[in-house]
Amino acid sequence: MLLKGTVIKYGDNVDTDVIIPARYLNTSDPKELASHCMEDIDKDFAKKIKPGDIIVAGSNFGCGSSREHAPIAIKYSGISCVVAKSFARIFYRNAINTGLPIIETDAEIDNGDELEIDLAAGTITNLTKGETSTFPPFPAFLQGIIDAGGLMNAMKKI
Repeated sequence: MLLKGTVIKYGDNVDTDVIIPARYLNTSDPKELASHCMEDIDKDFAKKIKPGDIIVAGSNFGCGSSREHAPIAIKYSGISCVVAKSFARIFYRNAINTGLPIIETDAEIDNGDELEIDLAAGTITNLTKGETSTFPPFPAFLQGIIDAGGLMNAMKKI
C-alpha cells in the first residue's frame, strides 16, 4: 500500500484525551468523532486536514486511556497514517484493529513535509527533503488487517 500526504506534526506524549476528548465519547459515529479529533491541541485540525495527510509525532503517541475512539477519530478525519518515534502499546494495537497504519521511526520529519510511504517495502520518502528512510514492514497478517480496513473486516473475509 502506497500512502502520500502532507505532515501535521505534534510532540511527545500526545494522549488519547487530546486525540479525542472524553466529552465526545457519548457517540460512536466515526464522522462525529473525526470532527473533534485533536481539537484540544489543534483547534483547526479538522478544517485543515486533506485526505491522505499524515500525523507525525514524537515518543509515546496515544498514551493514556485505552479507548478505541482515538484511532477511529484519526482514521475518519482523513489521516492516512501516523508516524511516531514510539506508540503506547494499547494505542498501537487499537490502531491495527481499526485499520489505521502506524509506523515507528526516528526519521527527522518536519511539519509541512510531503511524504510517500510504502507500507509493503517499509520505506518513507520525504519528498520535500529528498530523503528515504526505512522501517520494518508489517508482517503479512497485520498488513492484511490494515488492508481490510480493520480486524472486524478482515474476519469477515475468512
